[in-house]
Amino acid sequence: MSRSTAKPGLPSEAELLSASEDEYMSPTQLAFFRQRLLDEEAALRGAAEETTHHLQETAAEPDPNDRASAEEEHALELRVRDRERKLLKKIDQALKRIDDGSYGWCEDTGEPIGIARLLARPTASLCLEAQERHEQRRRQFGG
Repeated sequence: MSRSTAKPGLPSEAELLSASEDEYMSPTQLAFFRQRLLDEEAALRGAAEETTHHLQETAAEPDPNDRASAEEEHALELRVRDRERKLLKKIDQALKRIDDGSYGWCEDTGEPIGIARLLARPTASLCLEAQERHEQRRRQFGG
């Protein structure tokens, strides 16, 4: 599914962005983001499965240079999958927020996160200002 194509029965991104403020996190918008998160989760799980098969199928290379290249490729692939594993956890948390009614609202301030930010990062749990403060604190204090 391309990002601009709406699924049947769900609004398009343009319709979400042009919706009135009182429609914010309506059942229709929540259904859109639930589907977006589920699609992303399915894609990540599929990629993880492909990596598992790829690593299992790879034969040992007799040439040391070829073996080193293959090991480096596997290490990179595993780092990518580790980042994706962390993203799967965030997707699960976002789906739970949809279920409990807190999705789309900043965990720090209670303010709306905003449709544009959620389209860019559907797992966002902080509004942009709170995220910037959080990142600034992390840089200052190494936390």
